[in-house]
This record gives sequence, C-alpha cells and structure tokens, in this order.
Amino acid sequence: MTYENLTLHTDKYQINMMYAHWIHGTHESKAVFEVFFRKLPFGNGYAVFAGLQRIVEYVNSLGFDDDCIRYLQEQEENYDPRFLEELRSFRFTGNLSSVEEGTIVFPNEPLIRVEGKIFEAQLLETAILNFMNFQTLIATKASRIRQVAPNDILMEFGTRRAQEADAAIWGARAAYLAGFDATSNMRAGMLFGIPSKGTHAHSWVQDHDSEEESFYRFAAALPDQVTLLVDTYDTLRSGVPHAIRVAQSMEREGKRMGGIRLDSGDLAYLSKTARTMLDEAGLNYIKIVASNDLDENIMFNLKAQGAQIDSWGVGTQLITAADQPALGGVYKLVAREKEGAFEPVIKISGNPEKVSTPGVKDVYRLVSRETGRAEADYVTLAGEPEAMRGEKLKLYDKTHPYLYKYVEGYDAVPLLRPIYENGKQVYRLPDLDQIRRYHRQQLELFWPEYLRKLNPAVYLVDISARAWQLKMELIQKHTV
Repeated sequence: MTYENLTLHTDKYQINMMYAHWIHGTHESKAVFEVFFRKLPFGNGYAVFAGLQRIVEYVNSLGFDDDCIRYLQEQEENYDPRFLEELRSFRFTGNLSSVEEGTIVFPNEPLIRVEGKIFEAQLLETAILNFMNFQTLIATKASRIRQVAPNDILMEFGTRRAQEADAAIWGARAAYLAGFDATSNMRAGMLFGIPSKGTHAHSWVQDHDSEEESFYRFAAALPDQVTLLVDTYDTLRSGVPHAIRVAQSMEREGKRMGGIRLDSGDLAYLSKTARTMLDEAGLNYIKIVASNDLDENIMFNLKAQGAQIDSWGVGTQLITAADQPALGGVYKLVAREKEGAFEPVIKISGNPEKVSTPGVKDVYRLVSRETGRAEADYVTLAGEPEAMRGEKLKLYDKTHPYLYKYVEGYDAVPLLRPIYENGKQVYRLPDLDQIRRYHRQQLELFWPEYLRKLNPAVYLVDISARAWQLKMELIQKHTV
C-alpha cells in the first residue's frame, strides 16, 4: 500500500453517501458546504486560522489508486464495480474558497466554502476538518503563548509528546506561523524552513565521569552553539557554577556561551538566582532558557514573579493543546442544487447553538477608516451589496437584540479568498515567513481587549438581516 496517498483519509460514511448518490444518479448535482467552528478554544478571545497548505496539498493529490480500489472491493457493502471504476477518474472539479492562514477568526463565520458536485464535496469533509481543526487549535495556542511573552524567544519542543509524526511536524508549522521562533523537530525544519534549535539531554551529562567534564566536552564540540542543561544534579551548587567555569574558559579562547537551560524545579527562584550568579561572574550576555511542561498560564505566572527567563521551550502543553485537545470545527451543507439553482438548506437541533445558518455566504471584516481597527465581522448571503458599498449598518446580537451598535466609515474586507476555481488552483500559497508577517498585521487590527489572555472582550460577529430572516423562515418551515 501507498502510505502517502490520503484519498481514503476519510470516514466510511462519506464513501457510502457517494455510492448512494451514484446509485440514484444524483452524483453530478451541485452542493455548497461551509466550514466553521461554534466556540473559541481555551476561553480565548480569538482563533488563528491554519491548515490551508495541508488542505491544498491534499486536494491536489486526490486519486483512487489500485490500493484504494482493492480495499474498497473488500468492503461488506459490495460496491458496484462500475462505481469503483468511476472513482478511478475522480478529481476535484469544483470551487473552494478559504480565509488565509494566519487570519484572526471567530465562531460562526464561514472559514472555508466548498462548491461542487456532491460526489466530490462529500469526500473532502473529513480531511479538511482534520487538517483545519488541529492546526488552527495549535496556532491559537501558540498565539496565546506569544501574547504573554511578546519579546522572548519561543521554541516548540513537543515532538516526543505529539500524537504521531504528522501532528509533530504540522503542529510545529502551526506554532511557527503564529509567532514561535524555532522548533526542535529537524524534519519540520527541513520541510518548512523553520529554524531548528536544541541543546543536549540529561543523558549527555550522565554519560560522563563528571558534570563539568560533560560541559567542557560539549562546548569543545559545538563552540558556536553552546547552551548547557544545568539541572542534572544540583542546579545552583553544581550546574550553574560549572557552566560559569566553562563560559570563562570559552572567553579566553575568544568564544561566548549562548545560554543555560533550566528544566525542573522552582523556575522563578532558580532563574533569578542563576541570573545573579552569571552577572556577578561578568557573564551578563548568557541567556537563560526554561522548559518543563510550560504553557501560557505558567509563563504568565513566572513573569509575574519576576523570573529571569529569556527563552522558553514549550512542548507537551502546546503540541497536544492539553487544556482543550479539539477545536470542534464542522462542515455543513448550506445549499443544494434544485432545478438549476441553489436552494438554501438548514440543520435544526435541540441544541440552539447547533442550528446552522442556511444559504451561500460571504464574510467581511469591517475595518474603521478612522482608527484602522476591526469593528466587527459581518456575514452576508452571497452577493448582498450593503457591506460592500460601505453603507451604515446596524449590528446587533441576535440573541440579545437590545445590544447593538452602528458602524459607518469602514472598509469591508472580504475574508474568503478563491483557492480553486473549476478544480484549478488559482491561489498561490505564501511562504511561511509571509504568513507570519500577515498574522502580525492581523493582530494589529484588533484592540488589545479582544486579544488578552484573561477575560477577553467579545468581538462581534453579526449576520445580515437577510441571512437572519432566511434562517427564521427555514426554522419555521421545518418545525411547524
């Protein structure tokens, strides 16, 4: 089998629905699906969209090869051989629009829109959600960490705790686009051009007759990249003093040590004491690196305690998004072809938050011309002219309509960009450094109150009056 072929990276019910459409001759009919999430992760005020490159690579590589067909032939559903032959020529021929990677996004607004034959659009669901949900989650977590350490060096150290190899490399990429500076994963560095960083393990120290010997030998091997792990035995009585001796020896040879790393213990106390020891030895240029199950909450508290840490290695808590390990994005049908036109459709649920918003939609970011800041996101039915013309709008919370505001003097910036048109990729993927710059620009659009880690202000995402009216009409139609 070909491990790299992701065509069957899908749920079985997608294949079953494709087959049922084929059996009934409806597989050529058109449909529109939209991807969104309902709730922000981590109690955050925003999310960072990521995963588009992975989605594009997936769509471009779709193809049912012999291994796929052979496996489908073995299924208990006994798919008609003619259906399997149809799959051999499968390719995506529809349209796909998406927000760009690094965009600040919010709940209940379309992030990806897929328009095409139901036969094709159905297959894309599982993989798109897998890629978008994971990478958006990690990028959001990374952005939260960057918010509490805006001027420090951040390194992604999570590979050994990630949920398998793909999660490690794509998680490293998501962290980098959202503001991290480096990764420990060499493969991610090679594939995506992310700077790689690393020191040495405790085993290096243990494998020598003394800690001091291990430090001297490491510095001799890598004199231009010396960061020493000082907590194998006793950080303040042994590790830091030995590191100081090695640093002084390096100075006599015209070299400078880069840093020391703390991986356990009271990081606030140890870093402050180590800083004092280094400074008193005339080594104020040596940086202090910290690791050990860090996340934005621990880092925030360490900074509040005056910890003297310059660089942070963040692993498990980031790569697994440990405090909320799933985003919960969904892929919902919003319109289907009927008599040559798109008919809006709705999903109704006993959970009000799960009632979908019907119809093909666009989403705009309303940016004040006076302040240069985002006022709200505005979701409209496709083609509605009001936002595009910059007309005065009344925006209000549809659940609490007495909470409203008027916006005018704004630019309506469309968030959905065409990625595929008629199956052809029309969007050139930016490189990772371009995405990082774009993400920083996105952050500058928002008032700090929306971005803060604790109790962020709620950013308004409103749907147009027409879209709201359509939703109410379809709810009434299907519940009477």
